[in-house]
Amino acid sequence: MTQSSVIHPGRAAAPAETWRVEVRRDEGALIELGDELRDLYERSPEATPFQSHEWLSAWWGWYGIRGRLRLVLVRYRGRLVAAAPLMTAGRWGFPVLVPIADEQSDFTDFLLDPAYTDGAVEHLARALHGMRGRCAIDLREVRPGSVVHQVMRRWPGRTWPMPASVCMELPCADIADVLDRLPRRSAGKMRAKLRKIDVRGITAETVPPEEAADAIGALLEMHARQWRGRPMNPEHARERFRRHLAEAGAAMVREGRAAVLRYHWDGRLVASDLVLIGHRFVGAYLYGAIPELRDGVDVTLMLLREDLALARARGRQAVNLLRGEEPYKLKWRPSRVQNQRIVLGRSFPASVFAGLALVRAGLAARRHHRPATVPPPAPSRDGLLADEALRAAGREDVPLPRHDAMPVDGAVPVDGGVPVGDAEAGAPKGGPSGHA
Repeated sequence: MTQSSVIHPGRAAAPAETWRVEVRRDEGALIELGDELRDLYERSPEATPFQSHEWLSAWWGWYGIRGRLRLVLVRYRGRLVAAAPLMTAGRWGFPVLVPIADEQSDFTDFLLDPAYTDGAVEHLARALHGMRGRCAIDLREVRPGSVVHQVMRRWPGRTWPMPASVCMELPCADIADVLDRLPRRSAGKMRAKLRKIDVRGITAETVPPEEAADAIGALLEMHARQWRGRPMNPEHARERFRRHLAEAGAAMVREGRAAVLRYHWDGRLVASDLVLIGHRFVGAYLYGAIPELRDGVDVTLMLLREDLALARARGRQAVNLLRGEEPYKLKWRPSRVQNQRIVLGRSFPASVFAGLALVRAGLAARRHHRPATVPPPAPSRDGLLADEALRAAGREDVPLPRHDAMPVDGAVPVDGGVPVGDAEAGAPKGGPSGHA
């Protein structure tokens, strides 16, 4: 469905009749609009690889649920200038909108052409606020400087920012420069480990696009082997994740938005690394290594040297180690980048939902021994109910989100337009890419 959107002329970059808002819910929308979404991604400097069309469309093909797509598009004189790829979901029993692929993405955001910022952000905020049937939009991993922050500043309702994951980032440099930042004793040990890698003759190569899908399959097999006997993310062992990652990774390699690195020792494949390439940084997403390799060399040092070289070759500013504060990341003395979870409220129950999210953010901060850096909002007319939710949920047994409890929408008008009835939420489907 396509609808016109009207805002105050003084706030827009052009007369209101030049702007249009579309909300696409049909299953073929991501494929049909692929060229436009790829072009918009290239014009969106703050976007990360997790907002690329290749990542989103592959995820939807293997994880998407029929009837839950909500692809919100803003056009200026017919040109796509902003997009919010969302889907309906249920969390803690609340009907919400969430980004596509947010479970497998380290950053969530919208797409925006900065040449149209004022009008596009205003229209996008109003369109999202006008989508009835969902109490809030839950954006769990928002990177500093994201488009979501601009939408939050224009949001007609209440908003709740709170701490989320921490990501570690190293400036783009040669590995020698990174080691120079370490204490002399630690740097000396690392240089000795690098010489050990070179003496053993371990070589690295970049996988060509036509071999990327098979290389990612081999990576996941090694990833499972290295975690055998230890708790691993269970999703990484599932067939749908393997197919999603192989399809998305291969497409992103073809477009220059990812690279797969293979490591050989005496002609044997011993490790592999999937690196996502964004506008500003490369992100070390997932790697696998045979257990025997870890007994002989420092695998993370070996991978980091090649990731830094890839970032320099592609002219990127940094290597992002993505979510997590694991000790193997901290030893490089990286910069600490704090993500935020941002809840954009639409209706009264949003305050209760945000209260539960704030409690969970506080529990996570205490568990990781870090402060809750974003203070909770001041009480308002619905603050009492939120406070009650906080008191009720302020314990360690707060239930985990129920992603299988997703209520079916009713009619959802946008900006006062004609309602559009949603199709009933069905079983997981194969998707437009022809997956079984």
